[in-house]
Amino acid sequence: MEEIIQEGNTVDQALEKALNKLATSRDRVEVEVLDEGSEGFLGIIGGKNAKVKVKKKEDKSKKAVEFMEDVIANMNLDIKVEKLADRSNDEQVVINLTGSNLGIVIGRRGKTLDALQYLANLAVNKYDDDYRLRVVIDAEGYRERRKETLRDLALRLADKAKAKNKKVVLEPMPPHERRIIHSALQSDSQVKTHSEGEDPYRKVVIVAQ
Repeated sequence: MEEIIQEGNTVDQALEKALNKLATSRDRVEVEVLDEGSEGFLGIIGGKNAKVKVKKKEDKSKKAVEFMEDVIANMNLDIKVEKLADRSNDEQVVINLTGSNLGIVIGRRGKTLDALQYLANLAVNKYDDDYRLRVVIDAEGYRERRKETLRDLALRLADKAKAKNKKVVLEPMPPHERRIIHSALQSDSQVKTHSEGEDPYRKVVIVAQ
């Protein structure tokens, strides 16, 4: 992990200089005060600078990739694990799985992929409440294809609810998929949506108005 020892007139100034040199923020580093410094006699004679050691915390995005590589290796699958730089930032990392046997890691309606994503988030954010990185696990664009499928499903079932003037209850879905259904229909003034039940059996209900 990258670290630096920095001096300044005060501890805060030394820390600020170190953060600038490391091009990072306070929540991404560990700080050790080596010397609090002193002003000296009359603030002029015998003064001493403050000194801090600042070390970057472990790169969580790298940890997420390594975690997934270990999981895939233990599953004995011929699948490549890569970080998608164009979709990753300080708040999230997107990891894409490519190769054969993708059906195994995706699972029925993405349930295995969701489970892997959940485990990856636990692995990288454990013991660190200051900085949480969202880990998204995708498989050759499966997430976007699933989103489009759910949007089409929402529109089709909304038409059914309006045609029969009664509510339509969808099958249980995880929270992120329920949000896609709600979002797809929020501009349709002829239907309302809400969720019923307790996770993992919570369902979206579409009601004609």
